[in-house]
Amino acid sequence: MQQFGEPVVAQIPGQTSSPAAQAAKLRGILESAVTAIITIGDRGLIEDVNPSTERLFGYDASELIGQNVKMLMPEPYRGEHDGYIASYVGTGVKKIIGIGREVSGRRRDGTTFPLHLSVSEFEADGCRYFTGMIYDISDRMHVEEALRESERRLAQSQKMEAVGQLTGGIAHDFNNLLLVITGNLELLEPRLNDEESRALLKEAQDAAGLGSKLTDQLLTFARRRHLDAQVIHLNDLVVSITDMLRRTLGEHITLSTSLARDVWATRADPDQFQSAIVNMAVNARDAMPQGGKLVVETRNIELDAHHADYHSELQPGHYVQLSISDTGVGMEPEIRDRVFEPFFTTKEIGRGTGLGLAMVYGFVKQSGGHVTIYSEPGFGTTINLYLPRSDAPSAETTAVTGAADPDVEVRETVLVVEDDSRVRQLTIKRLKLIGYKVLEASDGPAALEILKRGDAIDLVFTDLVMPGGLSGREVAIRARELRPGVKVLLTSGYAEELVHGDDLQREQLKVLRKPYQQTDLVAALREVLGNGRQS
Repeated sequence: MQQFGEPVVAQIPGQTSSPAAQAAKLRGILESAVTAIITIGDRGLIEDVNPSTERLFGYDASELIGQNVKMLMPEPYRGEHDGYIASYVGTGVKKIIGIGREVSGRRRDGTTFPLHLSVSEFEADGCRYFTGMIYDISDRMHVEEALRESERRLAQSQKMEAVGQLTGGIAHDFNNLLLVITGNLELLEPRLNDEESRALLKEAQDAAGLGSKLTDQLLTFARRRHLDAQVIHLNDLVVSITDMLRRTLGEHITLSTSLARDVWATRADPDQFQSAIVNMAVNARDAMPQGGKLVVETRNIELDAHHADYHSELQPGHYVQLSISDTGVGMEPEIRDRVFEPFFTTKEIGRGTGLGLAMVYGFVKQSGGHVTIYSEPGFGTTINLYLPRSDAPSAETTAVTGAADPDVEVRETVLVVEDDSRVRQLTIKRLKLIGYKVLEASDGPAALEILKRGDAIDLVFTDLVMPGGLSGREVAIRARELRPGVKVLLTSGYAEELVHGDDLQREQLKVLRKPYQQTDLVAALREVLGNGRQS
């Protein structure tokens, strides 16, 4: 096969350049093109590639030429490709040629990525050839995915706001009705002399009292309840109700606390805060009918603009975080997105009103805070409450500027293993910003393929809970087997005690909790890479 461009060279009228000179010009254009260009024969074997193809797929040209182009395809495209070419040669029916479509490519390291492929064909020396123009559309897909997620969160926020307004209006009107009912019952009471009538009156008053509590719960969700806001310390309030929580949970559920030192103060209603803890604990208990573990954690955290991008109501700043995690059954996404709605419940009739988590949501929002929930079927649930720090950040507080840390040398290589593409790309940017070389994998199997190669890897930074059949802990174990001495740093949005907590301690594996800041990442990397925490 001649070089790129030679079979299609035609003499341009008015020019005297030889075909060889024209071919050289075209070759120069193709080699400088940012688009990946591949030419194959009618048997699917690669005839030629340009440098952009080498960069995009991670292969040298010498490794590609003569190989079947399906090596650059994941399933199902890989298994269908030879049959498609044979079908086209036999029937002439086009599926991609002259049309273009979005498919997936497979890099040398096993990772896949979205691409746009357009194919043209030509004949030379009596043979048929196909040229593919390949555009990596990963960035566009990430932007579109982020936009869809942003729209989903905005719609969810607007729905909760609308439900809150409706609920608050109903609760207000219902309170007026209850006032009339209870007032008339009080006027009636002294006029009743017989015990039977007084007993009936008492039942009516008790029912009205329950109705009043119900409206109070609805007003809490609607953020219209009066809050006795005070400067409070989360650790003190958690400790004060620990015994009550143990009694509420029962003997079949183990309660543990992990309270950070020097947790900042916040401003909130202490009674409502403790009520929120109890409501979350009760909800967790009901998700663990066979027993399990519940963890209450506190810590200081700074939520930056990255987090605000994903949560329209969140203001960047300093927060105190309370996390309650359980080892229950977990939730599907469609259930998770509705748990804060009033009267929504998956429990049997008579086992709950569906207002517990709605009250938590309303209280936190009215206190100027934010709520997030992590849950996957089979992996339990973690609810995070973020309440604003009660005082302004001190002048000594070190801000994350995004500048590279001068103490970090450009020598270590980090393998990032994360199934969420947005999180993975953000992590890569953060690591490169502070001077690290980065390799990436979208799941455990892809990470192991990279580890089996000869690339230098100093640390594996992996999510704990991932699809693909391998958890982060299993990746860590296999990584140490394949690369004795390699360091491992885990990350998770779940309470670290709940995800193989005892095993992680025994294996001396550090977990960096999501969400984390750049300073948290730098500190964790220094700890793991610098002090020989792991062998």
